[in-house]
Amino acid sequence: MTAEKNVLTVTQLTNLIKTLLEGSFSSVTLKGEISNYRPSGQGHLYFYLKDENSVISAVMFRGSAASLKFTPKDGMVVQVQGKISVYNQRGNYQIIITSMDKAGEGAIMEMIEMRKRKLAAEGLFDASKKKALPFFPETVGVITGANTAALRDILNVMSRRNPKVNITVLPAIVQGEDAAPSVIRQIRTANAWKMCDTLIIARGGGSLEDLLPFSDEAVVREVAASDIPVISAIGHDIDWSLCDFASDVRAPTPSAAAELAVPVLSEITETIEWYKNDFYHQIMSSLSRLKLMLKTFTPQNMELHFRNIEQPYLNRFEEATRTLKENMTRLLEDKKQIISRCIQDLENCNPQTIFDRGYSMVTREDGSILRDASLLKKGDILTIRPASGSIKTQVL
Repeated sequence: MTAEKNVLTVTQLTNLIKTLLEGSFSSVTLKGEISNYRPSGQGHLYFYLKDENSVISAVMFRGSAASLKFTPKDGMVVQVQGKISVYNQRGNYQIIITSMDKAGEGAIMEMIEMRKRKLAAEGLFDASKKKALPFFPETVGVITGANTAALRDILNVMSRRNPKVNITVLPAIVQGEDAAPSVIRQIRTANAWKMCDTLIIARGGGSLEDLLPFSDEAVVREVAASDIPVISAIGHDIDWSLCDFASDVRAPTPSAAAELAVPVLSEITETIEWYKNDFYHQIMSSLSRLKLMLKTFTPQNMELHFRNIEQPYLNRFEEATRTLKENMTRLLEDKKQIISRCIQDLENCNPQTIFDRGYSMVTREDGSILRDASLLKKGDILTIRPASGSIKTQVL
């Protein structure tokens, strides 16, 4: 008989299995087909994942489901990531999904992300390289599939908003292997012939694989190199491609691209009309003021007005004249005093002034001035020059 201590309850066994499974498979990636898809009113998603031989219950709670970029449905093959969990009440295991992509999209996303990082590092997505859209383009070029819903949406919106703008359609293949060369060819054609002022590159929504041509490296480089400003309108809302980053403006839908490309003609007309009326009223108001002013310009008023203008200048002129005369007089007095001092100095240095005081100058026959009497000898002839006249004398 089995020992009592080795007997487990169903709960104990389930908890052991739960601990074992959840600890061993805390993060798993599965690929399978959705079956019995049942979204709940609370936003949770319940379904099965199956392959040829097996099936597993799956649940994706509302927080994770909100990030989905597609609507799951039965028969869709997906790749999911999550963790294994055991549901105790039913004794079965399930996968709690945290992220889900269509099968194959994971590899495509990884490839696109690598390409995005490479092109960003080269500066193709720099904001400084973005060109401004013309406010009122004469012609808008549209590169998209011929006879597609995207083209019809753009034509309808543009014709409704502004029928004055010309539209040049450059049909291109927008899906498959031939799409990228076709789009590149039309971008080059539009630029080479300067066919438009704004260029819209558009296509409707689709899977990541459908939109892949618009993340082609050659297409992205051509968009970035375009001399014509480019609006990228690839897919709808949540869809995106690398063209969105290389373009000058990204639009969430083709219709939104048409709205960005052209202004509403009626709004422009109304604005012009408003400015015209405002300008007219300003002119009329100015004319009214001028007429009132002209009425006051009688000969008497004009003379009085002129005198009022003239008088301050006359006062300033008279003040300046008086100041100038005073400055000139003061300057002349200063100069006279300087000249008088110079004359006095010259007079003081004049020998005649010294003679006038009673001094005389004695010179020898050779004309040299006698300064020392001891140098004379008997018989020397001298000339004495007092203040007036001269005296000849001989040394005895």
